[in-house]
Amino acid sequence: MAKPITAFTCTACGASHRKWAGRCDACGAWNTIIEEAPLSQGPGRGLGTLKGKPIPLSGLATQDAPPRRATSGIAELDRVLGGGLVPGSAILVGGDPGIGKSTLLLQAAAAFARAGQQAIYVSGEEASAQVRLRAQRLGLGDAPVRLGAETALRDILTTLDAERPDVAVIDSIQTLWSDRIEAAPGSVAQVRASAHELVTFAKRRGTSVILVGHVTKEGQIAGPRVVEHMVDTVLYFEGERGHQFRILRAHKNRFGPADEIGVFEMTGGGLAEVANPSALFLSERGEASAGSAVFAGIEGTRPVLTEVQALVAPSTLASPRRTVVGLDSGRVSTILAVLEARCAVPFAGLDVFLNVAGGMRVSEPAADLAIAAALLSAREDVALPPEAVLFGEISLSGALRPVAQAENRLKEAQKLGFSRAILPSATKVEGVAGMRIDRIADLTSFVGETFGAG
Repeated sequence: MAKPITAFTCTACGASHRKWAGRCDACGAWNTIIEEAPLSQGPGRGLGTLKGKPIPLSGLATQDAPPRRATSGIAELDRVLGGGLVPGSAILVGGDPGIGKSTLLLQAAAAFARAGQQAIYVSGEEASAQVRLRAQRLGLGDAPVRLGAETALRDILTTLDAERPDVAVIDSIQTLWSDRIEAAPGSVAQVRASAHELVTFAKRRGTSVILVGHVTKEGQIAGPRVVEHMVDTVLYFEGERGHQFRILRAHKNRFGPADEIGVFEMTGGGLAEVANPSALFLSERGEASAGSAVFAGIEGTRPVLTEVQALVAPSTLASPRRTVVGLDSGRVSTILAVLEARCAVPFAGLDVFLNVAGGMRVSEPAADLAIAAALLSAREDVALPPEAVLFGEISLSGALRPVAQAENRLKEAQKLGFSRAILPSATKVEGVAGMRIDRIADLTSFVGETFGAG
């Protein structure tokens, strides 16, 4: 029988090592490498000699009813979850400190409880009195939510098994500790073990478990990535501290569409849902000004209009600055290169600043045309038509490629009072009544027709 290989794992980053060392080569942390016992294969020489219990098999054609969902009454939250909370699901919610994760989940627990679901809120970061004070401030003091403050995983699971709630909120996964793991709370081993036990409990008892996760400075949920694979849904709570808007985005959802968003506004009474985010993101947009372009995008299943703002100014530095907020900086660099190489519009010696108004993050390639339009408008100091929206993907050759769901984008723009759209010529879309559609073949044509150059 082959000797089992002992593994050594860093509790800070999860990196594996062949032997113990005082310092982890992956993350540089000291005294974080621990020995992990290998899986035992028993007395046989392999899995073929083991006698286990056969599992039941079934065909793909099934008459099973779709899972029954519990709705909270918070429309934006239910939208991101795919229509409501599925019994037995495990959900991981991450976000920056102070962004409003605990506030949102306390409001969600109260909403589920008032809708007839038995809800338990377990806090590992605050005392019960602190949570009650927040609930009173949010006007949730009379909500039938059972509250607890504990970090011992064994005690939490024992309580949940005895109470059998419909919804359980654990705030947060990094504060839990299992007495089976010799590691500090928040370490990779503790987070992985705690998440495994809670997800297993959710599947076995049919309780919907919502876990709060801290994020690193890079914006990723702290701990091993295996936790995100364990759970059914991963939600990120996004937003800028300087803005009152908060965006709940589904990065993974086994019961609904990914990349769906819910928009909230931070108020004195907690988080208020925003039914029409396009109107909110464009609410501060005044008269037409140079460097401003309105992008008609799609977030999940909903069309959202956002304003892309650009500022181009002479630079006194040897390497001009490129500051991008709310957009992919690599994509912006590519668009600048295409404008210089294909359209003969130089940006050398110019500082470039780009921003998406309202703290929104846009990662869709369809925003390329709006980004290029804002850059050209700022450089030439010429305002774009205030009644126009733009969308389209720019290729490296300078051609404009069509994007999906063009009709939904146009209908949303028309609903907000826009009467003109600039889009790629190959876009297949029926004419929208009252909407003027300008089709552009390539970026050079757009520069010539809009700014009289090219």
